[in-house]
Parts: sequence; C-alpha cells; structure tokens
Amino acid sequence: MLAELHVELVAADRNVWSGEATLVVARTPSGDIGIMPGHQPLLGVLESGPVTVRTSDGATVVAAVHGGFISFADNKLSVLAEIAELADEIDVGRAERALERANAEPDAAAERRAEIRLRAVAGVHR
Repeated sequence: MLAELHVELVAADRNVWSGEATLVVARTPSGDIGIMPGHQPLLGVLESGPVTVRTSDGATVVAAVHGGFISFADNKLSVLAEIAELADEIDVGRAERALERANAEPDAAAERRAEIRLRAVAGVHR
C-alpha cells in the first residue's frame, strides 16, 4: 500500500477537490514544489500555475490555480487559492478566445490566467 496524504483544494468561492493523493506539484515563487506523504511541514505562497495531484488510485487531477497559499502538516495538504478551476471544467475554446483578447489588448494578468487554464487542460491530456 502506498503512503497517502489528504488534499483539500479550496478556492475563495468553493471546495474544488478533496481526496487522498501520493504526490501534489504546485508552483511557488521559488519554483515548482512536490509534496509527498511525510514531507516536512510547509507554509508557502502559491504562484499562478497548474496544480497537479496524483491520486491514490493512480489518476491525475489538474487544476488551474491563480494565487493563494499552500500548507502541509500531519500528512494534510491545503491548497487555498484565490481562483481555481479543475481542468475538466475549463472550456478550451473560451480560454483560447480569452488568450487572443488578452494578446490583442495588452493585459498581462488576463493573458497569464488564460495561459494557465490552457496548460492545466494540456496537463490532463498528456
């Protein structure tokens, strides 16, 4: 049996995903960090980027996360995001149009959000 950690991915407006996992990868200001069962306690800032969860049953859950915090202690990981969308909730066409609009009207924040949403979807379909 693989060691597990309990994961709660929460956005400001809802509980996005929770369950058991063997690995979670998220982006911090220092770069990507991987959290596995038994990791040292951690409290950090999340950068906008995809969060990838390898679930205990071997599935992969990917979410586009836009800012927030990550906390790990006692094999419990909390990802507290300002905005988070599961990759399978993202409308690819809408995200592509948002990226085109952001590129046409210089809006770095909108461009970054659209790119992250598309990267999250691409991470699921590898």
